[in-house]
Amino acid sequence: MSTTLRFGPELRRLRVEAGLTLTEFSVALNYDKGHISKVERGERSTSLELARRCDAFFGANGELQSLAVRPGTDPNSDSGTAESPGPGRWLVGRRTVLSAGTGALIDLGLNLGSRALSSTDDALLPSLRLQFDHLRMLGQSTAPKVLLPLLETQTRMIAELAADTRSSGRAPALLLASRFAEFTGWMAQEAGDSNAALGWTGEAAELARAGGDPHLGSYALVRRALVTMYGGDAAGTVALARRAQSSELPPRIRGLAAQREAQGHALVGNEVDCLRSLDRARELLAGDDARTGAEPVIGTTHVSDPAAMSTGWCLHDLGRPKAAAELLDRECRRLPPHALRTRARYGFRRSLAHAASGEVEHACAIAEDLLGVMPAVPSATVNSDVRRLARELSRFRSSRAVRDLQPALARVLAPAHS
Repeated sequence: MSTTLRFGPELRRLRVEAGLTLTEFSVALNYDKGHISKVERGERSTSLELARRCDAFFGANGELQSLAVRPGTDPNSDSGTAESPGPGRWLVGRRTVLSAGTGALIDLGLNLGSRALSSTDDALLPSLRLQFDHLRMLGQSTAPKVLLPLLETQTRMIAELAADTRSSGRAPALLLASRFAEFTGWMAQEAGDSNAALGWTGEAAELARAGGDPHLGSYALVRRALVTMYGGDAAGTVALARRAQSSELPPRIRGLAAQREAQGHALVGNEVDCLRSLDRARELLAGDDARTGAEPVIGTTHVSDPAAMSTGWCLHDLGRPKAAAELLDRECRRLPPHALRTRARYGFRRSLAHAASGEVEHACAIAEDLLGVMPAVPSATVNSDVRRLARELSRFRSSRAVRDLQPALARVLAPAHS
């Protein structure tokens, strides 16, 4: 018997054992009684959202959800399959890494149409670092496709600068180039190009190693896990995140990796391991002193409590939308007004949680504000939650708030914006 046909009888068995009528159960889940009845009888297949809520209600720790998802599919996508990344490509240029004293020499063989930079003065690297901070802030209010050409050029230019500079200044230049490359990878992912995102992330790790920092390579695993998470690959997400949690790594990288592991567990409803990973992330990030350092902060700079925000994110995937909504309400209020991309990312998850809780008008009000900024900060990753929100709201077509919101939702999800 297929997993989808086994879900209905198993759901009915659990409901009857709990002593619940269909009416009581449907009210508890905020779902139509007739719909649940058809699911139990096998006359209608279940959605992942309903499976998650049933799983959480009965404390099944992912067992019910596993009966609702066909093997090898992406549970959060419309197509059911995630595109696997292709082979990497040289993004910084043809290069040879050679040992050279305490640093490394990179022969890029680039021609940027200007004379080669042969040395660095005391003001150049700080100026480039300031530019990085400005570009990262600009990424909060600018379309990624607008920023990508500039980021790619700056990464190449700084890497060439590192190749031509004196040994004492080479390592800092390489490390800054690695951060440019890592941010370029993130913008590529936001633009919907997972292959380029993985390629630039790999370049970032290589540049960092050449500059004497072995840790960014481990953070690259966390970034790769983000790609697999949005592709619906829970096992791959968990495996990559676990590789980035060895004891010799800085607490911030381990904490961010633990968060990503929790998100992977949440995808399949594994609540026990998810909450355990979140506890580990909270402990590691609580003592994080990375924000006081001179180097650019790894990961988000706009979320004041990343572990709390990730907990709200995971609770929705675990089928606990009310708890998710409460936590995301609190944490989203703490986001700075200028961080439009971050506000959209967590705001749509917040709207989704309220919709799943039956607070339809409130969910629509949140989404309406966010849809207004999406043309300025289009995001392939945020669109995954926008699609989920559209599916969730489709259950409430009689609501005027839903009908009024549908045209704006459709515009954001049109092919030209995806």
